[in-house]
Parts: sequence; structure tokens; C-alpha cells
Amino acid sequence: MSLSFEGRVVLVTGAGGGLGREYALAFAERGASVVVNDLGADTKGGGKSSAAADKVVEEIRAKGGKAVANYDSVEDGEKLIQSALDAFGRIDLIQRVHLRGSFLVTRAAWNHMKNQKFGRIIMTASAAGIYGNFGQANYSAAKLGMLGLANTLAIEGRKYNVHCNTIAPVAGSRLTETVMPPDLVASLKPEYVAPLVLWLCHEQCQENGGLFEVAAGWIGKLRWERSQGRTVRQKNKPMTPEVVRDQWDKICDFTDATKPASVQESLQSIVTVLSQVESEGEVDANPTAAAASATSASGINPAEAVGQKLPPTTFNFTHTQCILYALGVGMSTKDPDHLRFLYEGHPDFSCLPTFGVIPSQAAMMDGGLSSVPGLNIDFTQVLHGEQYLELYRPLPTSGKLTSEATIADVLDKGSGAVILLDVNTYSGDELVSYNQFAVFVVGAGGFGGKRTSDKAKPSLPPPKRAPDAVVIDSTTRDQAALYRLSGDWNPLHIDPSFAAMGGFKAPILHGLCSFGFAARHVLKHFADNDPSRFKAIKVRFVKPVMPGQSLQTEMWKEGNRIHIQCKVTLFSSTQVKETDAVVLAGAYVDLHGASEASPESLTQGGGLQSELVFAEIGRRIKDLGSELVKKVNAVFGWEITKDGKSAAQWTIDLKNGSGSLHKGPCSGKVDVTFTVSDEDFMEVVQGKLNPQKAFFSGKLKVRGNIMLSQKLEVILKDYAKL
Repeated sequence: MSLSFEGRVVLVTGAGGGLGREYALAFAERGASVVVNDLGADTKGGGKSSAAADKVVEEIRAKGGKAVANYDSVEDGEKLIQSALDAFGRIDLIQRVHLRGSFLVTRAAWNHMKNQKFGRIIMTASAAGIYGNFGQANYSAAKLGMLGLANTLAIEGRKYNVHCNTIAPVAGSRLTETVMPPDLVASLKPEYVAPLVLWLCHEQCQENGGLFEVAAGWIGKLRWERSQGRTVRQKNKPMTPEVVRDQWDKICDFTDATKPASVQESLQSIVTVLSQVESEGEVDANPTAAAASATSASGINPAEAVGQKLPPTTFNFTHTQCILYALGVGMSTKDPDHLRFLYEGHPDFSCLPTFGVIPSQAAMMDGGLSSVPGLNIDFTQVLHGEQYLELYRPLPTSGKLTSEATIADVLDKGSGAVILLDVNTYSGDELVSYNQFAVFVVGAGGFGGKRTSDKAKPSLPPPKRAPDAVVIDSTTRDQAALYRLSGDWNPLHIDPSFAAMGGFKAPILHGLCSFGFAARHVLKHFADNDPSRFKAIKVRFVKPVMPGQSLQTEMWKEGNRIHIQCKVTLFSSTQVKETDAVVLAGAYVDLHGASEASPESLTQGGGLQSELVFAEIGRRIKDLGSELVKKVNAVFGWEITKDGKSAAQWTIDLKNGSGSLHKGPCSGKVDVTFTVSDEDFMEVVQGKLNPQKAFFSGKLKVRGNIMLSQKLEVILKDYAKL
């Protein structure tokens, strides 16, 4: 489906020639109303003429487009924006070239864009601004200044749907033709840049704060990269240039480099340094020699620590703890299948398999690691890196469990240390479960230890094919507050001020909570919620999840092993959007005698991705039902299929009373009924499948008043703001 800019108003500065002209023509060709701004100056900035802008306006109008010329300097930003408002009544998109003009024009348009809840701004930087160039000091400074301006506008405009991106193009123009060979200028056509600008300006594009180089049909995205760095001072001691000199190679080593994308991420390392210094952590000035010393700067001596046993811990529990844990990982009475884990009176009342991490975590939560010789570490810098859990029998729903923990290995990752903690949990003399915690200690590396271990339970990548099943599940704003009641009292998950010290905008969700979500998705979809089928799970924690975000669990079945990957899923108007924010990776669940979900569970709607969508539609109707009834005035029936068989039916009544949603067929008259598979339904909702194409290809079948299908957008609009 082609991108349209019908109804949008675009201001392009410097549009009398080169890139600006190409942008103006391209926007107009796709329906936009264009303000063609050009001062008409020569290549040295002198003179003034209306000819360039007028010529472009004539070209646009000759093709049936809408355009007006503007000859004001960008120093008069208010005049430029006013010309757009006078001619077309609004301003949507701005393409800008120079720093001061960019600031003035954007400032003039900013409130208009905020008020209409839409705007797209493109700043034009250059390679000279990004990398520097001989003889172009003023120009380079101004161009890089535009990137800083764009990044701040991207942050400030995000909540108003005003996005700002920066491009660094190379294209033949009046300016470049005087300094480049003719054959090179010919290959750097402006029309090879304009498509990127149009995409970044379109309402479908959610890119914000990006920097792109573009030329000759090639496009690449740039980002900052930072070395792990080195702490070169000690508490109550002077910092000297000699120490900086001695650590220079480490300071400039980009091995395991980080990629900070915000001020918060940048400051997080500073918080780490302050914590290290205040806890009197010493500089590791000579990493290779440190391996031979138990008093190394990292405070870690593997030879002393590995094999050490922690004090045993006991865990007494009743059905209450099992139920509380199930609620903490997102189970709800709204799903009948969850009742066996939430009601002690259920005939099949069971404990979720991943509850097995709870008895064992006391080894770390109770400060057991602090008693281990050779592990003199700062516990404020301990992060949970990976987790493995294996069950040898289904967990009891009450009783007394004893856990015994051992330091299995200690690894040197350079920027930090990894401690492998093996925990065996017993009921009496019977081994119930085995856990391996892999914890990462920030800043504790460099002691000369090994980087890998055959004792580590490996993470595994998923198959290189589409997943066999995908489940989207929402966490609540209180998910972390609820999960912590199972024993992880770290204030990082509840206290905003503590979270801010770690560089987070708000408290984050426990990694083991996301771990529990993913495991129960597998259990339901591939094991019919039978905990006796669960054998083991392995995950690697990649990024934090914020309470209230939604998790998308992707699952691949390979025999009795289910590979899984979890992403944070963002929601916007009428679309569920995947992001690249993978939060659980290299993960899998091993099952005993795994099989596909039963037809009965599908008939009840179990394992259907569409359930989340309808649940959110129901919440939307509850909040805005009367308003939607006025707009829509119709009853919709939905039949969701799976593998060619009917799996669920839904009725959306936006004609009677204040509206309603219920699962099942309508008892009265339905104005229009849609039949679609669960997979195709999600493709439509996610914007991956055009509804019209789905209809004409037979994937979406419609019975009744087909014209009412046009009102689907009203029903689905912003449905997924959880």
C-alpha cells in the first residue's frame, strides 16, 4: 500500500533546487500541500530571487498538486509558518537545513503541532558535522548542533506524537556541483534521498530521534558507542594523570562496548563509579597480575571462592505462597485455565513450576554470598544475568524445603565478573529442584580469570524461522509490587528514588517475573497447563521491563524443547507493534512428553493471540461505551478460527445501551459478521496485513452490511493502551 500525505501540510526550506526541490515535488505527488520556501540566494549566500521557488511551485501545480511559494529568510520563522497557516490552515511536516533557521522555524510551528497531536520534523546535518572536515569549522559546528536540537525535540515531542529525526545526505546540488566531479554528482541524485525523508515524515513511521546517512540509494542508521571505560581514582586519594596514562589502553578499549541512547543511560555508569569509589573499591591497574593476588582490585579470588558452600536455608510455605506467586506472574481468574493455580479448593490445585526459584533465592537474598571467601564485592552492583531451573518432581503446594548452595564457578568478563551459583532444593532427603543463578557483578572483572565455564548451563538461540506460537500478555502497573511479595525485596522494583540511582526512570519489573510469564505461556500452549509435564527452563535476561508494559512471548517447538524469546510490545493507534527490545533471550523450556495444545483448549479460546485484543476492546467499551455507540451504532460478530476450525466467537455490541463485549455468539441480530483465522487477525491488527487485501484474498470473510466494516477503525483505535 503506497504512502499518502493527503491532508498534510509540508514546509520545505531551501526548496528551490537540489534536495529541497526533490522533497517538495515528492510530497506534492503524494497529496501533500507544500510551502516551497527559498530565498533565491546564490551558492555563496548572496542575492535574492523568487525565481527558484516560483519554478518549483509551477512544476507542482502543473501536475495537479497544491503549493505556494515563500521567499522569507528562515530567520523569520514566524512568517514561514504563518504562510502555511494562511494558505492551508495547518502545518504538519518541516524539512530544515540550517541551525538557527531550524530553531526559529521549529519554534514557530511547535505549538501548532502539539495542539493537533501530530508533527514530523526532519533536520539536515552532514558528514562534516558528524565526523568533522578540514576547513569547515563553522559549518561543521552548526550541522552537529542540529543533531543536538533534533534529539531534544524528539524527547520533548514524543508524548504529543511530534517526532524529529536527522539525516546526513549526500546529493548533487548547486552547492556540491562546484566541488565534486560531474560523474560523482550525477550518481548522487536527490531522488535517492527523498524516499527516506517521506517515510520518516509519514504517520505510519514511529522512528524518533534517529540519525541517518543517506546517498545513492543507500541508507544507514548511526548511534553512539562507548567503551566500558576505567575507574582511575580511589576514595580519599588524589586522581593523577599518571594513572590515566597507565590505564589509557583500557579506557579506549571498545571490547564489550555499550551503546547509551539517553542521558539516563549515560549517567548510569557514573552512578556505578560513585558506588565503587564510596565502597572503597580500588583501581585494577594491572589486571594480569591481579589473578595471582587474593587482594586484587576486583575483590575476587576464584581459587578461593569456587567450591565454597553457602549456609543452608529453609523455606516453609502453604498454599498461600503458591497462589501469591501465581498472581505475581500474571495469572488471573479471568482465565478459567488459571483457577487450578489460584484456588486451593480446585480438584487439580497445583503449584506453578517456576515457583521453584522462590525457595532457592534465599541463598542470595539473605546475604549468603557475602560470607564466601574470595568474593569481596559491592552488592549494589550485582545484576541477575541468567537463570536455569530444573524440576525432578512436581512442586508440593505446602511444606518445608531446604536449599544448599555452592559457588560453581567465577568468570572474568572484563567489564564485570559472573558468579555461577548452584542451588539444590530438597524435601526431606528427596531432591526436588536444581537452580543455577548466573549473577553479573558490574566493575568486578579484570582479575585475569577465565571467560567461559563448562559448568554453565548454556543459553541457545531460537530456530531461524517464524515462531510456532506467539502470546501477548500485559503486565500491570503493580506487577512488581505484587511479585516482590514472593520474597524479592530489592527496592529497585518499588522505590522510585532507588531506581533513579540505578539510572532507571521508574522501578523495573523483576527479571524472574518475566521469566514466570514466559514459562506459563509455554505451559498453557504446549502442555495443557499440566505442571507434571514441565522439566526445565533456561533464560538470559537482556533488558528490563517496566511494570505496565506488555510481553510478547515467541515460541518454537523442537521436539520436547520449546525455544522462547520475549520482547516488549508497544501499542499505538490500531496497531500492536513489535520492537527490537528483547528482554529474555537464548531461552527454552524442556517438557516431558510435550505435545500441541488440545482442540478443546482452542475451542475455549486457549492459546489464541486474539484474546488480548478482545480483552482490551472490552476495557475500552467499559470506559467509552456511550461515545462509541453514538459513533458506530452497530453489532459486530467475530468468528476466530484455528487450523481451519472455529476456535472462538465474540460479539461487540455498539448499538444498545452503553455497549458491551461478550464471548460467544450474539443472542439477537448481528449487523455484520467477520470470520478470520487467529493468525490473520493479529496480522491485520499489527498493520502487517491490509484489511482490504485480506478480504479480497479470502482471508477475511464478511457477512451482512459490509459497509460497516469501515467503522472497525473506531472500534480498534488505541485499543491496546494498557
